[in-house]
Amino acid sequence: MNVQIVLFDGFDVLDALAPYEVFMAAATYSKETINVELVSAEGAREVISGDNYLKLQASSKLDVSRQGILIIPGASGPLDDADPNSVPMKLKRATETPLGQLLKKAWAQPDLLIATVCGGSLILAMNDLLEGRHAATHHMGMELLNATGASAVHARVVDDIQLISSGGVTSGLDLSLYLIERELGPHIAIEVEHLLEYERRGTVWKSSEKVPTDTFQRSSELGSPLPATHEPNEASTFMGKWDTLISTPIGKLSVLFDLACKDGQIIGTAKQGQEEATPLINPIQEGDRFMWKLKVTKPMRLSLHFNVSIKGDTMIGEAKAGMLPASKLTGQRIS
Repeated sequence: MNVQIVLFDGFDVLDALAPYEVFMAAATYSKETINVELVSAEGAREVISGDNYLKLQASSKLDVSRQGILIIPGASGPLDDADPNSVPMKLKRATETPLGQLLKKAWAQPDLLIATVCGGSLILAMNDLLEGRHAATHHMGMELLNATGASAVHARVVDDIQLISSGGVTSGLDLSLYLIERELGPHIAIEVEHLLEYERRGTVWKSSEKVPTDTFQRSSELGSPLPATHEPNEASTFMGKWDTLISTPIGKLSVLFDLACKDGQIIGTAKQGQEEATPLINPIQEGDRFMWKLKVTKPMRLSLHFNVSIKGDTMIGEAKAGMLPASKLTGQRIS
């Protein structure tokens, strides 16, 4: 069995080393040879973690053609800040390195099982690989995971066939023990638990299992469009075409909004560049505020929540996606 744990600048140390130690322990009990490597997209190099700049040595380049398991850790750093060292920024930057393209190739390999710890699933999501797939991440990243089009699951470990994901930090232990049980059997997994004096926590959520008849939806989802409530004389202040710029921490969006009133309801569309216009979801006016939801694909796939106000021909407000910092929106009415 080949296990590759991929390192990138800003990775979380425990996310990477907990699986490393668990699989190395399994190697002492398994008749099957288990090769465990720390790798990077660039090849052998020292990789700087997000934990006080601790460095780990990647021994070789990530090889997505090798059968086995690929484990992607998350990042370490500030959670809510918009500075370059925030966790969302580190995860996004990882997708912009050669790792991004390698993960897309890995996703297409049927003999490669992909596993993630903590924010590792967000790297896949930011790389447009998890739309419609079930996954877990750190509890503070659940909204962002949903916003990318994935279906976030509140579980310690989530088994979605080719993708096995886990929650925050210490769940890398549970992920690894589950992978050992799944691939090598429960006897070896139990021996590893005894050696490490750690018992796997939580129930593994599996996409193939039966679901409850009355499921409580813990994740926020886009619902059916709601009627926009407004006073006729106030709604007119929002009507027209608006050329806007949204300054997000992971890139700037230029969006053209076309707002109108039809049958007493506010409707509208949004257009990015040459892409087709997309209808606004749940547009609602409350006094001098106008709110809606919108799915965007650039600079990454997200579901954004907008809240704006109008002063003359100027639109100001914000757009928010999950744990990402709110992004400033400014725009001018052009017709």
